[in-house]
Amino acid sequence: MTTPRPAKPAGAYTAHTAPGVPTRVLAARVLAQVIGRGRSLKAELATALPTLDDSRDRALLEALCFAVLRRRAAYDAALAQWMPRPLSVREDELRALLLVGFAQLDALELPAHAALSATVDAARAMGRDRQAGMVNALLRRAQREGIPPLPARDAFPLWMAEKIEQDWPDEAEAVFSASLQAAPLWLRVNRQHSSRDAMLQQLEAAGIAAEASSVGADAIRLPVPVAVSALPGFADGALSVQDLSAQQVADALAPRPGSRVLDACAAPGGKAAHLLERDPTLQLSALDIDARRLKRISDTFARTGVGQNAKVLAGDAAAPASWWDGQLFDTILLDAPCSATGIIRRQPDVLVHRRPTDIEALIALQARLLDACWSMLTPGGTLLYATCSILRDENQFQVEAFLQRTRDAGFLPLGDAYGHDSWAGRQRLPGEDGADGFFYARLLKKG
Repeated sequence: MTTPRPAKPAGAYTAHTAPGVPTRVLAARVLAQVIGRGRSLKAELATALPTLDDSRDRALLEALCFAVLRRRAAYDAALAQWMPRPLSVREDELRALLLVGFAQLDALELPAHAALSATVDAARAMGRDRQAGMVNALLRRAQREGIPPLPARDAFPLWMAEKIEQDWPDEAEAVFSASLQAAPLWLRVNRQHSSRDAMLQQLEAAGIAAEASSVGADAIRLPVPVAVSALPGFADGALSVQDLSAQQVADALAPRPGSRVLDACAAPGGKAAHLLERDPTLQLSALDIDARRLKRISDTFARTGVGQNAKVLAGDAAAPASWWDGQLFDTILLDAPCSATGIIRRQPDVLVHRRPTDIEALIALQARLLDACWSMLTPGGTLLYATCSILRDENQFQVEAFLQRTRDAGFLPLGDAYGHDSWAGRQRLPGEDGADGFFYARLLKKG
């Protein structure tokens, strides 16, 4: 039995310095960690992206990783069909590199010559000289024949696909398709800096195509995404990147001026900042259970120029006794931990990592958070329960169960701008209005 040769370090080959080779090596290594070792795509990219100096290489790295994870089922099927003997589990980086090669030719439609050359050189740069010919042959076949098509449903774990079909039988195919598409870039205008109309004029002057949303008062959509560094006013906090669905949280919550507000799961702070941009008089507490993420909230407040009077707290919203001072809140935002099935287009590793047992644990956690937050809400106050899930167990059924066990709880209806009627709440599905999948339920504590 032959022991695989260890991968050579970066720079071991002259080819490694050729344009595009380091990016493909990094993409293969990131994907091997995500697919083979259960690592978070966001965490792996956070480590890998700073190692690339050119913004174009960083953009390509992200595009390759997202494309592979969205089309992984089709690429795996092509490998199974075209390879007489499957790669061993120890060849996870080589397998990932092949998927990267397929993505260049298929999803990204890069020039074939450059894609093949750089990917074969990347195999050599990874210490896979003996497999470079195989990589070349497989990519040339993909170039000639194309990747055999698979239904969008097949990209989803079977249990998840069946659950989506059960919950949304008429919309399931659209959900599958939209979840595998690249998400548009949505911007939020900071009212403390500018109006939306004025910002649209600035974007036009900068040569950036932009359009206002018809359902989000502060939302601007860019049909062609650009780097945030190119956005006028971004560095000064005049604009933030935030999906339309997340922006509508502020519309649904609509706290009264000067009221006490709790954002119970606040990191990274975008929704809290939006509330403060609209009304700096709010007495807002931004809470998160992960103390390491509090800096992101503070950084968000600092860039947008809000939060001077806000509190940033470390604590578990499900256990108020450890941090709460006992003073009731007028309004509470509970953007609860969830399956993230509504944002697969932004977090495609959900297709890799999510398990049915995760849903059971999340449902139990959401129920604890709802009960605990309710105890901190003043009579007559409102709580907005929100998730980026599209599963009824986490959304409609979760709220139904809460209302059944909570005597002083009712709900305030939301309009069609928030998506499909889902009894006490509203559900937007992925891609509708160009936005992420999101659930909203506005709950009233009876006085």
